[in-house]
Amino acid sequence: MSILNADLHCHSVVSDGTLTPEALAARAAANGVELWSLTDHDEIGGQERAAAAARSHGMKYLTGTEISVTFADHTVHIVGLGFDPRNDDLVQGLSRMRGGRDQRARLMSDGLARAGIHGAYEGALKYVGNPDLISRTHFARFLVESGVCSDTNEVFRRFLTEGKPGFVTHRWAPLRDAVQWITRAGGMAVIAHPARYGFTPNEEYALFLEFKAHGGRGVEVVTGSHTTAEYVTYGETAREFGLASSRGSDFHSPEESRTDLGGLAFLPGELTPVWEVLADRIQ
Repeated sequence: MSILNADLHCHSVVSDGTLTPEALAARAAANGVELWSLTDHDEIGGQERAAAAARSHGMKYLTGTEISVTFADHTVHIVGLGFDPRNDDLVQGLSRMRGGRDQRARLMSDGLARAGIHGAYEGALKYVGNPDLISRTHFARFLVESGVCSDTNEVFRRFLTEGKPGFVTHRWAPLRDAVQWITRAGGMAVIAHPARYGFTPNEEYALFLEFKAHGGRGVEVVTGSHTTAEYVTYGETAREFGLASSRGSDFHSPEESRTDLGGLAFLPGELTPVWEVLADRIQ
């Protein structure tokens, strides 16, 4: 059933969102979401709260997370859905992933200081709900509050992308590890917002080929950063590689996100939705 208001990609204060899991659940339910997942970056600490909040609003729930991986010198995000959050491989893998973020953040702050922006590390910490998960988004919010930029998109363009003063490269998990952590925990690995990565056609083909070889089973087709034309493109990719299709807003904040929870187009009817494959994992 592709005509389902499922939102299987969003973030809370447990990573780099601005709302609590409970507030996100309330917002999703108010917007007509029927099946929801909280997918905080490299973290599953909000899952029990999210599942309980979903139930209180009459929504179905799938466990979720979003893992950063390094592939072809790019950062790629892999969403995990429907896993057992108590699985040791997954819990320990995500813990290792979070360990390198503080050092990266301090190096980012050093780079911004050289560009004349001081106190960025301390400023970013004011926006951090989980100190293990300080990220570029927290720095962006500080630079907006400080009046350096008018919005977070401007911050990323001027300071936090490759070649800019606050950008620091980081080696994330290998693609194989992220996919296997999810699948060994009984879940489905999904390539998040594939149009965002700027891959050449050959690089993108290699990503999907390797992803599927490691046990990956899904791709986000309808997501907040895809155009209508990209829905078609990645629907075709899903069919080509025999992958299930997912739908998620990637919502972070009422002030910052282009697409609200539950506000996306429906999946094209000829695709296989991830929730059909994960029917026995829905809570």
